[in-house]
Amino acid sequence: MNHVADTYTRMIQTALLLTPILPGRCCAMIRLIADFNRIFSLPNVTTRLCSEEALATFVLLIVASALGCHRQGNETAPASTISVRPIIAPRQPPSPAQAHALMVEELREISVSTGETIDWLGDAKALALRRQLAETQQWQSLPQQYAVQSELAGLELRLGNEREAIELLLQCQQLVDQTLKETPDERMAQLANDLDFKLGVAHLRLAETQNCVNRNTLDSCLVPIRGGGIHVDLDGSTGAIHWFERVLRKAPEKSAIWLRALWLYNIAHMTLGQYPDEIPKEWRVPQRAFEPKGGFPSFTNISQRKGLDTFSLAGGAIVDDFNGDCQLDIVVSNYDTYGQMHFFENEQGEFIDSTKQAGLTGLLGGLNLVQTDYDNDGFLDLFVLRGGWFQSGGRHPNSLLHNNGDGTFTDVTFSANLQSRAPTQTASWADYDNDGDLDLYIGNETTRSVPIYSLLYRNNADGTFTDVADQAGVLNNRFAKAVVWGDYDNDRLPDIYVSNFGQSNRLYRNRGDGTFVDVAQQLGVTGPRRSFPAWFWDFNNDGALDLYVSSYADDIVWLAAHFLEVLPHDAGYEIEPPALYKGNSSGGFTHVSERYQLTAPTAPMGSNFGDLDNDGYLDFYLGTGEPEYQNLMPNVMYHNQQGESFADVTMAGRFGHVQKGHGVSFADLDHDGDQDVFEQLGGAYPGDGFYDALFENPGFGNNWIVISLVGRHSNRAALGARLQLRVKQGDSLRSIYKHVNSGGSFGANPLGQSIGLGNAEQVESLEIFWPSSGKTQVLRDLSVNQAIRVVEGQERYVELPR
Repeated sequence: MNHVADTYTRMIQTALLLTPILPGRCCAMIRLIADFNRIFSLPNVTTRLCSEEALATFVLLIVASALGCHRQGNETAPASTISVRPIIAPRQPPSPAQAHALMVEELREISVSTGETIDWLGDAKALALRRQLAETQQWQSLPQQYAVQSELAGLELRLGNEREAIELLLQCQQLVDQTLKETPDERMAQLANDLDFKLGVAHLRLAETQNCVNRNTLDSCLVPIRGGGIHVDLDGSTGAIHWFERVLRKAPEKSAIWLRALWLYNIAHMTLGQYPDEIPKEWRVPQRAFEPKGGFPSFTNISQRKGLDTFSLAGGAIVDDFNGDCQLDIVVSNYDTYGQMHFFENEQGEFIDSTKQAGLTGLLGGLNLVQTDYDNDGFLDLFVLRGGWFQSGGRHPNSLLHNNGDGTFTDVTFSANLQSRAPTQTASWADYDNDGDLDLYIGNETTRSVPIYSLLYRNNADGTFTDVADQAGVLNNRFAKAVVWGDYDNDRLPDIYVSNFGQSNRLYRNRGDGTFVDVAQQLGVTGPRRSFPAWFWDFNNDGALDLYVSSYADDIVWLAAHFLEVLPHDAGYEIEPPALYKGNSSGGFTHVSERYQLTAPTAPMGSNFGDLDNDGYLDFYLGTGEPEYQNLMPNVMYHNQQGESFADVTMAGRFGHVQKGHGVSFADLDHDGDQDVFEQLGGAYPGDGFYDALFENPGFGNNWIVISLVGRHSNRAALGARLQLRVKQGDSLRSIYKHVNSGGSFGANPLGQSIGLGNAEQVESLEIFWPSSGKTQVLRDLSVNQAIRVVEGQERYVELPR
């Protein structure tokens, strides 16, 4: 078979050379070649291709298919009966420059085909219903007319056509009113309530567009709404109040629709400056829901002032130093298939959009981002995740963007053998085999329509990767929404936690021989079942890794019920509280959410942790939301009470943004020693875009230190290294622990660790444990309020400019 394989290689190389002269067909060519490569690897196929002539004919058929059967965008061939494994790379991958061009072209094709392939973003269904509505002279029945008009109303609202949606809903209401007069029954009365609620939502969405979007201020959409957040254009909120009041009068009290209407009724009044005074007591959300607690200072949204108020749909965010100037830059993505990612360079606290100069133009889409230095060259690279939530419409490629060290990036996905095409939004880097380079785990959203497992890419140390998920036993085969690495049992081997939405979560323990075993059930960390973001951290500074796993309470009915202290009697499902699993020194966990006051319902998507007040204890921020417009819920900030409990400081700190929260990053962007909070905002539908936020930290007066590690024997980014700082607090010593990572699973902090020291006046000792070598490096008597770089194995550190 060697001569057959050689012929195969030559044919593939020829096909790749042909792609530049096949306009618009190169991506289809790559997919078809990869499909053939997959088939070629099967013994029962290769035995049939036993001659060069047969092989040449087969490959030429592939070329002919690419010429004549061009696939648009992310359209895929019918599911193969041979295999459901991800696409395997051609044996001779393209050069980095070719790979970049191929990616830009494929992403362009995906964007062009979106109208037909992705319901959440596309307009094909709306166009068809508009035609049907325009061409139908007489309806066969009122239910048929109602079905078309109500469905189109929902689609128009998704697309941002609020007034068209309202007009269609009013027409639907006339049909329902007419039917109720003729044949009143309970079902039609419920339908009338549903229509009233939809009209309220459509009017409130109109109010958001007229005011929060078109007249955006630093107070827009921050609850409690006040100051510049009060609406100037009144008709949207006034209409919303009218329709929600109709629901409150007619729907059964404490029913799900009644609770939803009550919450939004209060928000609508708040936008007009009428909360609480003009709301009847029986319909008023208690004032304690919006009252500041604990004397926590307020943060100010300064994104507009800094030019960081990118307007987009949902996306990811990274804050880190990508050009080596010791200034923290920002990268944001936009999951819209037309959405251009943006790279903002930090120039002494001012931000310049350097997207074009960085070579990122044309790299579209991306629901999440993670950074690393995968090739140990000292420059941070980017990984972009695409297709999340789109199911069969989300077979999009991810992107590995190599930092060239000259201010530019090159998409090397195809040349690095990372071109899987499966819907995902989560991935994480670690050196699972302690060989000094970083490997990649991607959590795919496995469903019946997309039976593609999660991926573990082992770094080959030559710029390429090999998928070893099957051999390693980490296929998962569930709907993954978060994957995070952490050495929970302190054996120097990073383990993987996978948060699976709607299914049991997994904790894959690293056996050290290239394989993993799921111990989640054994350790009691399989829940919550409706989980989303997750992360490892040490929230109480006891030296043992803890685990936070969110619970996705994705409906405002739970928020309203929580503040009213009632239970909806027809919500259809129950929610679990989030899970805070406290780790111990023997590798076990205890569920302590209730003890730490973390039982309130939240619906986090983007999230991260950091130390707002530099007291040495980690706080966390939840970017909340759900695609439907009705689910306006404040993003939530929890302040760590010195490892003993958590306090909700959302209202006091002015963090309660009701727009959909995604990528979150804690970082000291203005180099004043405290961590600011950047949040990527925007929803899932085309009509739900919003501006990103940057909450400036007012300062708490505590001391700090920033420690950037450089691995030599270990991976250069030092992912997985453990820090223990000993500082004096009063007359005693206390320890502060940090593990080097980028924080949570949706949004990325700098890899340089910013550590609060409280009122300590020096760091008595800093111990750095390097897992790859198993060695501990010790530095003593460090000054506070400085940034330093520590190289593995070197006795001296370097002070960095600020």
